[in-house]
Amino acid sequence: MKPIRSFLFVPGSRESWIDKVPGYGTDAVILDLEDSVPAASKADARALVSRKIEPLAGAGQRVYVRINRSPFLYSMDDLLAVVKRGLEGIVLPKPNGPEDIDLATAMLAEAEMRNGVEQGATGIVPTLETARSLQFAHEIALRQRVTALACASAKNGDVARSVGFQWTREGLESLHFMSGAVIAARAAGKLPIAGLWQEVHDLDGLRESLRFHRRLGFVGELLLHPSNVPVANDEYSPSAEDVAYYEGMLRAFDAAQAAGRAAVIYDGEHIDYAHVKTAREIVELARLYRK
Repeated sequence: MKPIRSFLFVPGSRESWIDKVPGYGTDAVILDLEDSVPAASKADARALVSRKIEPLAGAGQRVYVRINRSPFLYSMDDLLAVVKRGLEGIVLPKPNGPEDIDLATAMLAEAEMRNGVEQGATGIVPTLETARSLQFAHEIALRQRVTALACASAKNGDVARSVGFQWTREGLESLHFMSGAVIAARAAGKLPIAGLWQEVHDLDGLRESLRFHRRLGFVGELLLHPSNVPVANDEYSPSAEDVAYYEGMLRAFDAAQAAGRAAVIYDGEHIDYAHVKTAREIVELARLYRK
């Protein structure tokens, strides 16, 4: 699965905003039926999002929908409305543990069957917003339909309340569980997604937060505002300097191999097969993003 650098929330009740999505440049969009939609507008938003999925997908946009949940179930009304051609996946809010992923998986299978969608076609991206979901992050990531884990550390958000941490711009208070989410996702072969920067007009602060998350091993970010998209795409892409460095490493190693050696000093560093594998992955990632 191609990584998602920018994962932009758009309220499912705002038609004019949804229509602008193809111009935002986001890798994937989350049409939100949950927290950004007033309770009285849920049904109208559901119908609007249902109409918009196929046109967006037809324009080349990767589309996800965040659905609602009650204390007992995820919304079957939401799923029946949005599980259709063009939907890449469901963003699953506030799972308490792997049992909630199993529940959502069964409900998704039912929605796919009723709507004539291929079984298993719809992915799940759980957002780890409870202490228990963070505790069982690896078990959640291992579920077959899960394609990515989203780990939120927003100021005063659900996870802050559940874990009890006090938010700082430096992010050290969330370092433990954010790193745990990265390891859980990568051990299961899934994408680790970070978030969520709330001071959406502070692009310098956003950039620093993205750099911190990328250093931890995340591949992309949940975003709240279109202005944040190009910053995320830039920070989560290999830079021109990175690409030049790793391409030079590959050339140096190829020359060493041609001379019968399996290691070389490149730019003052000892380089062997492990480093070359990393270099190839980064160069290939840059190629994917250029496409």
